[in-house]
Amino acid sequence: MTNERTSGDEPSTARSGRSPVRSPGSVAEVALLFLKLGLIAFGGPAAHTAMMRDEIVRRRGWVTDERFVDLMGATNLIPGPNSTELAIHLGFDRARWRGLIAAGVCFILPAALIVTGLAWAYVTYGDTPAVEGLLYGIVPAVIAIIAHALFALLRTVIKNVWLGLLAAAGLAAYLLGVNELLILAAGAMVAAAAHLIRHPPRLRMNGWVGVPMLGGQPLFPDPTGNELWTLFLTMIKIGSVLYGSGYVLLAFLQGDFVDRLHWITQQQLIDAVSIGQVTPGPVFTTATFIGYLVAGPAGAFVATVAIFLPSFLFVGLLTRLTDRLRASPWTSALLDGVNATALALMAGVSYQLARTAIIDPLTTAIAAVTLLLLWKTRLNNAWYIAAGAAIGLFHTLLT
Repeated sequence: MTNERTSGDEPSTARSGRSPVRSPGSVAEVALLFLKLGLIAFGGPAAHTAMMRDEIVRRRGWVTDERFVDLMGATNLIPGPNSTELAIHLGFDRARWRGLIAAGVCFILPAALIVTGLAWAYVTYGDTPAVEGLLYGIVPAVIAIIAHALFALLRTVIKNVWLGLLAAAGLAAYLLGVNELLILAAGAMVAAAAHLIRHPPRLRMNGWVGVPMLGGQPLFPDPTGNELWTLFLTMIKIGSVLYGSGYVLLAFLQGDFVDRLHWITQQQLIDAVSIGQVTPGPVFTTATFIGYLVAGPAGAFVATVAIFLPSFLFVGLLTRLTDRLRASPWTSALLDGVNATALALMAGVSYQLARTAIIDPLTTAIAAVTLLLLWKTRLNNAWYIAAGAAIGLFHTLLT
């Protein structure tokens, strides 16, 4: 965690805004980076995005801020877990197809293993290890990491007053409860329409809580092929069509596993979603927990593979389109609108998270000191996460 750059605040390519020189990197460096992120990326998609930006743009200079926000915006156009898809696409940018696979697998794997372990404790003991103490200190540090990334990305995303107003409108709409997908679509359409009005075309050919637990044995301790196949098809369907937040994931899982298949109870579903939120890495590892409840370790594996597989396929297709979005003035304007509203959504999620996590002088101090250190030093994010966890555990022991 000490081999990062030691001078300057941003790589020269990030400051210039030029397109990066995409010389293929090492698959091993991609794998190691995303394995680390998979272990420390608490806080949901907004936090994941902020940590990826810090590691890949600010420290390593693998892509520019402009490229990063374009990938961030583009992944909002496809279904699935957006931060995981961003990781997959960044892996492709660095080490092509092997990097695509390595980044996705290594970002998902730590969370999947942790959730599998918690699911084992859940069905064995009827409870899981307490996490509230850890989160008490970790989440304020995560909020500071997100805030630091938001300020840095503003220079790239908000290119003019018009995009600033669009982002402000997107943030207001999110805080008023408008669906995230509608906000992104509206941002894209409004930006593209405004560009076409200003430049009429000429005709030519050319996506934290404490966890009360109610345990139970897996529904199918010795699952058959048919049961695993049904689990696989249900999870791959969800991964293929799901847009939006964890609330949308909850609705899909409710409809399939509680109401249609009757494989889990309402309480087990709530517990599964809670575990996905309080562990590092993708929230979609909720599927891992449900898979374990349904069919033990085999079910956890099948569910994890199925819900994330569409993301690899969608990003594989998206790699052929992302560069072309900047080739045309109107599609470039559309992407600018998506980027501005995506940043607004990131800010809105962070605000809501801060309201529930920064609750007393100690959590306020954790967030403030973390933000100051991010601004003045080049310490790795892992140190802030570790320090927050230690403070949280110590605070829990004292209280």
